[in-house]
Amino acid sequence: MIGEDGEQLGIMSARDAMKLAREAGLDLVKIAPTAKPPVCKIIDYGKYKYELARKEKEAKKKQKVIDVKEVRLSPNIEENDMKTKANMARKFLEKGDKVKVTLRFRGREMAHMGSSKHVLDDFAELLSDIAVIDKPAKLEGRSMQMFLTEKR
Repeated sequence: MIGEDGEQLGIMSARDAMKLAREAGLDLVKIAPTAKPPVCKIIDYGKYKYELARKEKEAKKKQKVIDVKEVRLSPNIEENDMKTKANMARKFLEKGDKVKVTLRFRGREMAHMGSSKHVLDDFAELLSDIAVIDKPAKLEGRSMQMFLTEKR
């Protein structure tokens, strides 16, 4: 049992603790209900809930949300276009986002899917100084996908 000003009151029955809380005009709140014996404190419950919500909001403010940005390529992409797309992916990675590189196949390109994996490999090679392959190239339907993340 912990008093309203933070001092230890020792182990007591629930009835005695409730009586002390009523006398103080406050609530009896279980701070650690799983402990043996449970830890209770005499505080204003509304103020306690407000403090918990504020701490949770503060913790949320400090965490970084990682987005997944997509860069689309085609199997017959030219060298300069590849560099332009790599620069875009570099900007995304520097911001702390993940990059999903998609190689899309259309029409007759579907016949040469196996020989087009080198496009994704070349793209990963262009970004090898700041990025590492998170998930290797994988074929899904009409597209091949690979995920890149920033090096730690």
